[in-house]
Amino acid sequence: MGLSSTQTLRTDITKGKFKSLYYFFGVDDYRISEAVKYVAQQFLPDKQLTTNFRRLDARRTKCADLMAELSVFPMLGERQVFAVADFQSYKPTEIDRVLKLIDPPDSNRIVIFTTPAERAPDKRKAFFKRVSAAAETVEFRRLTSEETQRQIALKLAKVGLEMDPGAAELLVGLLAGNRGALENEIDKLANYKKPGETITPIDIQTVVSGYEALTVYQLAELIAKGETLKALALIKRLLAEGSTPTSLLYFVGQHFVDLYLVKTGHSLEAWRRWLESGLRTQAAQFTEGQLGEAIQLIAHVDAELRWKRTLPELALDQLVLKLMAR
Repeated sequence: MGLSSTQTLRTDITKGKFKSLYYFFGVDDYRISEAVKYVAQQFLPDKQLTTNFRRLDARRTKCADLMAELSVFPMLGERQVFAVADFQSYKPTEIDRVLKLIDPPDSNRIVIFTTPAERAPDKRKAFFKRVSAAAETVEFRRLTSEETQRQIALKLAKVGLEMDPGAAELLVGLLAGNRGALENEIDKLANYKKPGETITPIDIQTVVSGYEALTVYQLAELIAKGETLKALALIKRLLAEGSTPTSLLYFVGQHFVDLYLVKTGHSLEAWRRWLESGLRTQAAQFTEGQLGEAIQLIAHVDAELRWKRTLPELALDQLVLKLMAR
C-alpha cells in the first residue's frame, strides 16, 4: 500500500476512513503507542473497546497462536482491533503466512503491526518491502522544531501559562522532538507554575534539568575529563529515573555527531544553533579523529542492541569505558 505520513493517518481516521492493516514504525515509540490507541478508540464502540481490543507481543506469542487469534472473525457485526508489537520478530515464512491469512481483509477488523524504535527496519530489506506492500505503512519521526513549538503552545494555552522566547528555545532544544518527553515536561511545568504566570529559562533549567539532552551534555563532559565513576553513576541515575537505554544511546550519538560538526566547522540547523557555543567549548577537548572514532563506536553499540547481542545497561557502561579509553 505504500508509505504514508502521520498527518495522512490522522486525516483519514478523523474522516472515518480506516485501513484493515497498518504497520507503524519509527524512532518515536510514544507516538506509535498513542497512534495505536487512537485508531482503536476511533474504530471500536466504547462498549467493545475493553473486550475487542487485543494487544499481542510477537516476541512472546508463537506465530501459530497469533494465527489462531486472527482466525476468529467478529460475530454479529462486532468490530475487532489487534495490535501486534515487534512483528519483525517472526521468521519470513511466518510473516508470509500471517499476511496471507488476513487477506482478503474484513471491514470489521483492523490489524496493526508495530516495530519499536530500537529495532526499526531497513527500508531496503525484504521484510519492510513485504509488509509495506500489504499494509498502510506509517513512519513516526521525531517532531520538527516547528511542530514541537506548536505542541508546546497548545498545551500551555490549555493550562493558562505563557513562556518567554528564551525559555521556549531552551525547551525545544532539550526535548529534541521527543513527543513523550514533551507531554511529561509540560505537565511538570504546569504543576510548578500557577495559571497566568510566565515560564522563564530559569524555570526550564530547574524543572527540566533531569532530561536526557541536558544530562548527556554533562556525560560527554565527564567522558572528556576521564571521570569514569561519575559518568557511570550518571548513567545509572538516568536509567533509575526512567530513561531507556536506547533513548540514552540516541542522545549520546546525536551529541557526538554535533560535536564533530562543530569541530569541523559546520553549522547546526538554525533552530539548534543556540547550542553551538557550548558544543564548541566541549569539542575543543577532543581531536577530530577521536570524535570520528566515537561516532563509529556508538553506531556499533547501536547495532549490537538492535540484534540483542548484549544487555542494554551493560552495553552503555562498556560504551562509556571504551569512549574514555579512546
